[in-house]
Amino acid sequence: MKAILSTAFLLGIVPGLKAQQLKKMQTDQQDKAAITQALENIYFKGIYEGNVSLLAQVYHPGTLLFGDVKGQPYAKTLEQYLDGVAHRQSPKDSGKPFKGDILAVDVINSIAVAKVHVKMYEFNYDEFLSFHKIDGKWLIVNKMISDVNL
Repeated sequence: MKAILSTAFLLGIVPGLKAQQLKKMQTDQQDKAAITQALENIYFKGIYEGNVSLLAQVYHPGTLLFGDVKGQPYAKTLEQYLDGVAHRQSPKDSGKPFKGDILAVDVINSIAVAKVHVKMYEFNYDEFLSFHKIDGKWLIVNKMISDVNL
């Protein structure tokens, strides 16, 4: 009797666990797709065009940016970063090469990290972008960059 109850219990639980795992995998894939779309259609496009309004759509207002550029420390608030973008010639207008590549996206519940590579002007940046899903939208909450041309 005990074996029958145990078997019945497991038969009821295992399909439920598999369904939960499948749902989580589908959600993770949807989240990765949403982050990929934000990177390709907003982040990379905004950088390429120098479009501050577009970039503001993918950043949380409190985002901080850190790293190094040409071996020098780099630390900016989002406001400082967007001001710099607004007052420089965009890669599009410069005619110089620009390429953004997504190397990896890892999602855990409402947080994610994307590793991207951005080639613009004479720079090659490796970046870690931390995302948080806020009100159903994935936003960059931290950006860390390193100029790998060194």
